[in-house]
Amino acid sequence: MNKHIQLYAICLLLLWAGALNAQELRCTVNVNADKVDGSNKEMFKTLQQTITDFVNTTRWTDMVFTEQERIECSMMFIVNSVTTDGIVDATLQVQSKRPVYGTSYSTPLLNMMDEDCGFAYQEYDRMEYQPTQFTTNLTAIVTYYCYLIIGYDLDSYSKLGGTSCFQVCEQIAAGAQTASITNGEQAGWKAFGSSHNRYVLINNLMDEAFKNYRLYFYQYHRMGLDVMSTNVTNGRATISEGMAVLKEAKQARPNSFVVNVFMDSKNDELTNLYSKAPDSEKNSFLTLMESVDPTRMSQYEKIKEGK
Repeated sequence: MNKHIQLYAICLLLLWAGALNAQELRCTVNVNADKVDGSNKEMFKTLQQTITDFVNTTRWTDMVFTEQERIECSMMFIVNSVTTDGIVDATLQVQSKRPVYGTSYSTPLLNMMDEDCGFAYQEYDRMEYQPTQFTTNLTAIVTYYCYLIIGYDLDSYSKLGGTSCFQVCEQIAAGAQTASITNGEQAGWKAFGSSHNRYVLINNLMDEAFKNYRLYFYQYHRMGLDVMSTNVTNGRATISEGMAVLKEAKQARPNSFVVNVFMDSKNDELTNLYSKAPDSEKNSFLTLMESVDPTRMSQYEKIKEGK
């Protein structure tokens, strides 16, 4: 009987240890090839499974995550075409979220589209990340977004907490500059010629000029949203307090991609949040959005109807 108890205790210990060492991401991967006629559809099913396994089984950091702490995220590849030499031209949507303390609500951290997602792929190609070596463009793109997702999550919990992950993204982007990849694969990594690609985003995040934005990202989530379960007014006031940093970033760099990514992720949340605010806060928010996110003003104007 004692042996059975000991065995049971060992099993519990192993399960507990496994739970503490869970991988960082819980990612849903989809590859949609509906736009591509007459191609090998099985190839894209294989690709989807390969990316899923790569993302969800790789340990990206040495941090300890429990199973419940894994970051909820998704990657949707929409295949536009496949060239005769095996270059897949795709659009990639990346989303991630994290729970808000004391609520059942999860706040979006990332919701972005990468329209320059080209990569060479043959069915059953392996994906293996090597920190000191650029292997394939597909591996580089997926790895970049894994670290970006983790970095955004960490930034939302502690001041500049995602820096080490963003540094890896920076290294990947730098490696792509000299990698032997085709023209169709290079677009998302170019330092010039685009104001909205992977290189530009990580350049923004690591630029000292955007440090206050990253500090506000922490303030927005940890000091704003996370206190709203006990005090909505104080939480919203904290969010409003620092929001001018978005305008400052826009004024300093009119095409700042990092602010656009923030607004793409947060516009619905902000609309709901300020719909319930006093008129003075609504008016201040609307005035700010005229500078920060003018293309969505018709959406934001609806907060006037909220109670």
